Amino acid sequence: MDDTPRLHTAGTAPLERARDLRALIDRDATQAEAQGRLTDAVVDALHESGLFGICVPAPLGGAELSPRELMDVLEELSYADPSTGWVVMATTLANGTGGAYLGDDAVERIFAGPRMPLIAGQGTRPGVAVREDGGFRLSGQWGFASGMLHAQYSHSLGIIEGTDEGRIFVTPLDDVKQLGNWDVLGLRATGSIDYTIDDVFVPESRSHVFDTNEPLRGGALYRLGIVDHALICHSSWALGVGRRLLDELARHVGARAGRPGQIAGSDAFHTDFARAEARYRAAKALVHETWDDAERTLAAGGRLDVRQETMVRLALNHATSTLAEVAGFVYLSGGTSALRDGLIQRLFRDVHAGTQHITSGPQVLRECGRELAGLAPGETWSLFVLGA
Repeated sequence: MDDTPRLHTAGTAPLERARDLRALIDRDATQAEAQGRLTDAVVDALHESGLFGICVPAPLGGAELSPRELMDVLEELSYADPSTGWVVMATTLANGTGGAYLGDDAVERIFAGPRMPLIAGQGTRPGVAVREDGGFRLSGQWGFASGMLHAQYSHSLGIIEGTDEGRIFVTPLDDVKQLGNWDVLGLRATGSIDYTIDDVFVPESRSHVFDTNEPLRGGALYRLGIVDHALICHSSWALGVGRRLLDELARHVGARAGRPGQIAGSDAFHTDFARAEARYRAAKALVHETWDDAERTLAAGGRLDVRQETMVRLALNHATSTLAEVAGFVYLSGGTSALRDGLIQRLFRDVHAGTQHITSGPQVLRECGRELAGLAPGETWSLFVLGA
């Protein structure tokens, strides 16, 4: 008998569809890690449920969720499995912003199929692009292309030769040499390999200015730009994984309660669990408060000001550092069960892979502190640094 969890998507909201997939995603997580990519069953279910379109402009058939709606869905998927949440957040960011900012010719081709396209790549370390008639010649090597083994297109940052202009270039995977070197501590099921592109012509319509926040299609969400979309994604991921860790620890100690010498009877553990829960909830409250404020600005037709840009970066940084603390507490409290191969060990490894991402680095925290202290007058955010 086929025991695959069935979808019930008709008339349901994206968050409900994500919850419907939890059992399937959880069931396949171990297999996905072993093979270095999500299982076909999970990818198909994500397509069937429309969850790869949560960030895509409505005119292209996407859900075009608000920032807070996006966060709820990505939290749920990351709770089910960190690698699944990571693949969905990375590909939906790229296909959503591509749908909003690429030229008409590119969008007509990329979004023509029966399924949402999956676009994956690297948007921080740039290659080099040379202008020529009708487009650019792009070359470079990029690392950690989140979800590339699931994608049909790459999304790559390049600097235009002789200028300081950065652009995102979207190219078919046939133009990409995949290096297949996903040999990492955690997030092994994301298929986030390095890749190269060698002197490939990219039509102008398949590129857009990196820091644009002027959408050609879609609404208020796309006035955020790529970087703020990434902050939504990584904040959601941290919150989803943090909640799963605490819930798994509670299940672990609860199953052993009443046995002599178990941690469930320790007053010190009870106190530390309360502190971990409080830290997690405080971090989540800061993320949600910050993005609620951002949503109000977008709904009123505005764009985020410097202080709001500081706060969305700070909220992510704080959520990520809190997640690392929670993961350490859960791992130590799990004892030898956490040491052995299993769910807590995998969650611990996935957390420490996720904390390495540039969006949560120490430089961002320093820059946030400088702006909050009033020491950056007249400066604005450029990626993850402030400048005049």
